[in-house]
Amino acid sequence: MNDPREHSTDWLVDPSEVSLRLDVAVFRRLEDVSRARIKRWIEEGRVRVNGEPARPSRACREGERIDVTIPAPVPAKPLPEAIPLDILFEDTDILVLNKPSGMVVHPGPGHGSGTLVNALLAHCDDLSGIGGVERPGIVHRLDKGTTGVLIVAKHDRAHQGLARAFEERRVDKRYLALAHGHTPATLTVDLAIGRDPFKRTKISSRGPRRREALTEIATLETFPGCSLLEIRIHTGRTHQIRAHLSEAGFPLVGDGDYGAPSKGIARCLAIFPRPALHAQSLSLEHPMTGATLRWEAPIPDDLRELRAKLSNVVAE
Repeated sequence: MNDPREHSTDWLVDPSEVSLRLDVAVFRRLEDVSRARIKRWIEEGRVRVNGEPARPSRACREGERIDVTIPAPVPAKPLPEAIPLDILFEDTDILVLNKPSGMVVHPGPGHGSGTLVNALLAHCDDLSGIGGVERPGIVHRLDKGTTGVLIVAKHDRAHQGLARAFEERRVDKRYLALAHGHTPATLTVDLAIGRDPFKRTKISSRGPRRREALTEIATLETFPGCSLLEIRIHTGRTHQIRAHLSEAGFPLVGDGDYGAPSKGIARCLAIFPRPALHAQSLSLEHPMTGATLRWEAPIPDDLRELRAKLSNVVAE
């Protein structure tokens, strides 16, 4: 590897991968890499079977070792943009904000501007190198449609401290959600999840590369056909709440990607335009002072209005 930022991964072909094309087997293992990119890596010699280059179409055999050299990321250079931020807390080390629905956290395909990163670069003059140019200051993320509390580091030491707190699960994250169906008073979903092998934009328990995930759910209120929930996650997997609720049979209102029904329900639920999920609070130790801090984001207007409509249905 010529670039020290490159890294490699390897594994032995297991029975579920026998006879798969090499590019398909690698595609299933690497969650965030497209099949076209994997094919290109194979053609460049970055993927080897038992130490030897191979064709994308080569069939895998049990026990073979597949080695993949993953190239260094191409640095993105997002530009500062004067986008208003709803700031809940800020000091010289961290910034805590209330992310609105519709805002993407960091630039990516189809989202080269208008992201939280663009806004942060304009707000914090010296943020550009913190955590890498692709995700300056970002230690966790919220989906585009999710609202609520998000914390950002303003320098390297704060970034390292926050990243360690998230990794060691010393962060208390609470969400408010509206889900289809009537959930029990309490529910724990302890289900390993990973990239779905049949639909790469989704997360599920079906893939071969699953990671542990734990979600605790408490029912706060019930309405016709749905429930208001408080959710605590102990792991921060991609789409964890959406996937866990879906697999438990209670998909989020507005989340068609994870099975929310569009027919046979109240119209106010059918037309809700996003997954009904709000990161309500975040509690952790300040990465520099050690003080325990907690921030709470107010319920967004659209969720508050939906709750009011549902309460009216109950009252009627």
